[in-house]
Amino acid sequence: MAEHIIYLLGPYRIPGFQGERNVRVYLPSEGARAEPSPVLFLFDGQNVFHDDPSYSGGWHLHEAVRDLADRGLVAPVLVGIDHGGGERLTELSPFPGDGSEGRLDDFLGWLTSEIVPAVQERFAVRRDPAGTAIGGSSMGGLAALYAHFRRPDVLGAALCMSPSLWFAERKIFDFIAAQPVPASSRLYVDAGAQEDGGSVLRDAARLVEHLRERGYSEANLLFCPDEAGTHSEDAWRRRAPGALQFLFAEAAREQPGDAGASDGSQRAA
Repeated sequence: MAEHIIYLLGPYRIPGFQGERNVRVYLPSEGARAEPSPVLFLFDGQNVFHDDPSYSGGWHLHEAVRDLADRGLVAPVLVGIDHGGGERLTELSPFPGDGSEGRLDDFLGWLTSEIVPAVQERFAVRRDPAGTAIGGSSMGGLAALYAHFRRPDVLGAALCMSPSLWFAERKIFDFIAAQPVPASSRLYVDAGAQEDGGSVLRDAARLVEHLRERGYSEANLLFCPDEAGTHSEDAWRRRAPGALQFLFAEAAREQPGDAGASDGSQRAA
């Protein structure tokens, strides 16, 4: 099997946030491609790939992507954006509350103005919203959901695993209700029955019910309740391959997009 090569971008400084963080990029295949690939940006980049940078084990998402490619299915480029440690809660929360300043809009502004263009310039990725997704788990899942409805002009799909919909007195429900349904919208939502006494799953079911009432169907919204699921990297790692397959199954391949090869990025692994 060919080696997994992960490119290291950065370190970056985010205006208004402390410290530096890296961005890791994984390509489902190396070499020239006839068409650009869809791309998935992921919060908590330390957890996306290997175990070492993660607090409790990585998702090994690059292996799931390689499996999709080997099976001839649509396989996205992965972009893991490291969180800021002690500032993680503030940078991933869309609203103030629960000990957070609620500065996701600032973080999202940096992501869409600096990181998305940088990845588009260096790698063969789609540039349209339908081919550009955002994802995460827990607070990252909440951030991904918000980011999709906040910037659907850039991020046309979202992977929301065990999203922390409870955060800030569940303000995310009012926010989404006030937004129009994006022109391009594809959502994956899951939760485990063993998370916080089942409340995470109940909140996720409420979200899905609202979206169904607004016209989402099985074609563009997949809800995966997990009866054995806990709030853990193990559960998210187990569910991630199915999430990826759904999120990009219908990604159109005929988008022209023009992207070049990598140019000077470091190889991290």
